[in-house]
Amino acid sequence: MDSPSNYSTAPVSEFLLICFPNYQSWQHWLSLPLSLLFLLAMGANATLLITIRLEASLHEPMYYLLSLLSLLDIVLCLTVIPKVLAIFWFDLRSISFSACFLQMFIMNCFLAMESCTFMVMAYDRYVAICHPLKYPSIITDQFVVRAAIFIVVRNGFFFLPVPVLSSRLRYCAENIIKNCICTNLSVSKLSCDDITFNRLYQFVAGWTLLGSDLILIILSYSFILKAVLRIKAEGATAKALSTCGSHFILILFFSTVLLVLVITNLARKRIPPDVPILLNILHHLIPPALNPIVYGVRTKEIKQGIQKLLRRL
Repeated sequence: MDSPSNYSTAPVSEFLLICFPNYQSWQHWLSLPLSLLFLLAMGANATLLITIRLEASLHEPMYYLLSLLSLLDIVLCLTVIPKVLAIFWFDLRSISFSACFLQMFIMNCFLAMESCTFMVMAYDRYVAICHPLKYPSIITDQFVVRAAIFIVVRNGFFFLPVPVLSSRLRYCAENIIKNCICTNLSVSKLSCDDITFNRLYQFVAGWTLLGSDLILIILSYSFILKAVLRIKAEGATAKALSTCGSHFILILFFSTVLLVLVITNLARKRIPPDVPILLNILHHLIPPALNPIVYGVRTKEIKQGIQKLLRRL
């Protein structure tokens, strides 16, 4: 039996992140594609933001929502990927106690903010297609401001307790996180306290918010599909289906990856622990890389804005 002296409760000042504990040789192979995806995500979102900022014709509510989505993607990428690459390239595994819980908060909060932004954008498309005459009076600059405040306040309020609860736990001698990032489950299981409430709160908050967003998104796009199929103008139906279909597929991809991530975490005994770690990293890279391409580059007005921007250089 361990003696009390071996069960240290001294304050933990830092954690050590161990990426892919069973296959650490993966790191060198993964660093190149992850770096390329990171550069693509940052470059595409920065280009989209600059184009919308400089092109006066894009100063409309729909493009402001795209700007918000790009800003969230950039913050998520910068919160996670540079640290992962620092581990891969320079073996900089340590992360301070406060930095770990700050990363945890940003990841949880901003992923939920992105889901909420998808929901607002789906509503924007619903009004544009199903109620085009009312669109200018409903989707205004004031609507975007109120939506942005709602997105920030709702998700900040519900996800601030996640890192707060984890940071208040007692951490024993173990400070090695078997993950590339500070997820709540990876960190809190190092505690010598009961973490049942901690895990339950994140599960309920996450699925309540993300689940309600997804339901509203599906409802919006089902109404859009119903309206689009009634359009008689030649080519209009195909164009609307192409645009909204690509948006909906991207949203489903975002939600499906989250669902797979949760399932793999719940079934850890049957799935190698490195699989959810890799999925978690990719979830912070692939959607940010695809969002500006699907939402931005496929939009005619943004294409023209990017072309004008390139001609100025």
